[in-house]
Amino acid sequence: MAERGLGYINALYSLEKSFVKLSADDRYAARQEKSLPLANKLYEWATNSQALPQSYAGKAISYLIEQRKYLMNVFLDGRLEWDNNRAERSIKPYVMGRKAWLFSNTPNGAKASAAIFSIVETAKENKLRVYDYLRYLFEQLPNISTAQISDVLPWSDKLPDHVKVPTAY
Repeated sequence: MAERGLGYINALYSLEKSFVKLSADDRYAARQEKSLPLANKLYEWATNSQALPQSYAGKAISYLIEQRKYLMNVFLDGRLEWDNNRAERSIKPYVMGRKAWLFSNTPNGAKASAAIFSIVETAKENKLRVYDYLRYLFEQLPNISTAQISDVLPWSDKLPDHVKVPTAY
């Protein structure tokens, strides 16, 4: 039984993978034509399932049915992401940081950890080499005035090339 449900889900992901390079309008049309009928078959299978409610399969199927109105939103607009994997990856560093901060011995230690963590994540988002950028900061900050701080921020165009991740041409 679980194999059949997983088969539907894998087929939906496979279709979505084939839609990746389509424009939002074309993705919407492809989803309507190919994915929506398959999703409806998945929900028909789930609704008619004989899984015991307290079994793992039964709980998963109940969740699928309860979330239908939200999960089906992806068929309303081709710009919508198929899943929330990208969002989950973007918050993972904060979840990991939260665990690390549990071991901060003092409020000042937690603030220092949060500040470094923020610098690291902002450097990543601005396509900087984190180690090289931190080293650059540690070398420059003692020698600059507060008026020059904007020159060393991760989005500054005054940063040296060696701290930037090279762009592919």
